[in-house]
Amino acid sequence: MQYNPLEIYCAVHHIDYMINQTARAVPRKRYEMTEHSKIADEFQKVGKDGFDAVVRSYGDANKGFQAIIAEVTNYSKKAFEDGTRAFEQFAGAKSVEQAVEIQSQFAKKAFEAHMAQMTKLGEMYASLAQNAFKPQTR
Repeated sequence: MQYNPLEIYCAVHHIDYMINQTARAVPRKRYEMTEHSKIADEFQKVGKDGFDAVVRSYGDANKGFQAIIAEVTNYSKKAFEDGTRAFEQFAGAKSVEQAVEIQSQFAKKAFEAHMAQMTKLGEMYASLAQNAFKPQTR
């Protein structure tokens, strides 16, 4: 196959033109890619920070619920022990008056302990809610 010298000349100049255009476009494309990369990195960082804040928030809430559960468990054990002790005293009562006295003392102590426990649990729930809604810091 034979090539016409004019075709060869045109092809060489076309290739030279394309190389020059590409060389001029590469720095601009690199700049654009760098900017896109920066934006993507910032977007990824914001997403990671948000995820970390959610994990910290759930961790704080979990700790609060664990403390509440531990408190309720301790109160339940103590209330059961107090009730058992009162029943033993009640069973050993020698008279009706003594039984009524034991029952009224138990009821008074149980009511006071219950009210104190509900106050404490209310404070724990309020603290949990405040911690859940406070802004998370990095």
